[in-house]
Amino acid sequence: MQIYEELVARGLIAQVTDESEIRELINSGKAKFYIGFDPTADSLHVGHFMALCLMKRLQMAGNKPVVLLGGGTGYIGDPSGRTDMRSMLSPETIEHNCECFKKQMERFIDFGEGGAIAVNNADWLLKLNYVDLLREVGACFSVNNMLRAECYKQRMEKGLSFLEFNYMIMQSYDFYHLFKEYECNMQFGGDDQWSNMLGGTELIRKKLGKDAYAMTITLLLNSEGKKMGKTANGAVWLDPNKTSPFEFYQYWRNVGDSDVLKCIRMLTFIPLEEIDKMDSWEGAQLNEAKDILAYELTALVHGKDEAEKARTASKALFGGGSDDSNMPTVTLGTDILTDGSIGVMDLLVAANIAPSKSEARRLITQGGLFIDDTKIENIGHTISADELTKGIKVRKGKKNFYKVLIG
Repeated sequence: MQIYEELVARGLIAQVTDESEIRELINSGKAKFYIGFDPTADSLHVGHFMALCLMKRLQMAGNKPVVLLGGGTGYIGDPSGRTDMRSMLSPETIEHNCECFKKQMERFIDFGEGGAIAVNNADWLLKLNYVDLLREVGACFSVNNMLRAECYKQRMEKGLSFLEFNYMIMQSYDFYHLFKEYECNMQFGGDDQWSNMLGGTELIRKKLGKDAYAMTITLLLNSEGKKMGKTANGAVWLDPNKTSPFEFYQYWRNVGDSDVLKCIRMLTFIPLEEIDKMDSWEGAQLNEAKDILAYELTALVHGKDEAEKARTASKALFGGGSDDSNMPTVTLGTDILTDGSIGVMDLLVAANIAPSKSEARRLITQGGLFIDDTKIENIGHTISADELTKGIKVRKGKKNFYKVLIG
């Protein structure tokens, strides 16, 4: 099975502009493709994970990735899939986030000699003259067509700013620039980027009279149609300082029964023949499949050592063991104490176990909080300095464990 057929079999391809041409380029290792990453935070998250895995698969098959860091488009903010306008980031924050992205990507993509390259669209977008852009590029776009684009529909309901309206033009110009300067013949991206990507292929055709290609990746959705990669506390990050390897492991260990085999197929590098054998698994075997998924993805992101630790900690905790050496640990300063103790709701917020006191209250009143295996039912419960010096084990719900201490 060649790489394009494997991508189809894994359910990764959503839409393509010209399937026969794209299949030929990818299977022959002649695709020079790019995927854009706007630096909206200082870490990549699970939403970026599938794109990184796709780049890795295609590079392994001989194709050349171009990582586009959105240092320029980050000034505008992608309106796709949003109902509100993104917060505007400072130039310093954008530059910092780009550097963080690049370091994380090196775990997935080979940037060595002859390998992938990373470029930053700030290098050309920030130098554009507005009037020249209107004349050279703006004339190639129909406002009527732009307003029909899927990426703008949700924003139109609450008001689409002129700033965001320009995003499609900026992304299209990126493809045009990369095609001219880097011989980049394909753009890949999430399925919600389809309109923007078509804008790029059209701009290249109108300005240069040449063909370029686009392919969208299936969005990672659960069985309820919701994007995967979010928890009550926010995104599942690839940075271990924002989402620990144990928490990352547990996220995948807890996916729904109906989602686990789809995730294994789309995200892991386990051979398809092995995955096909799992299609008939049920009951306890699905728990084994979840363990395989969690281990494989944690190893990809954090390395095999961290994956082993997370697996060991998970089995110890859920098997009734007492080994907490690999449990996520939160160390707080003594300044959180008042008269030698702290209220349980304040502790949950300070340790980022609950995002707010109202969420902490809800957790307790619904019977979902345990400290050292004792259910906490009183929202006024306090924890002493002595207890925190030794360290307490906090369980949130059935499957989220934390060790909290002061030091």
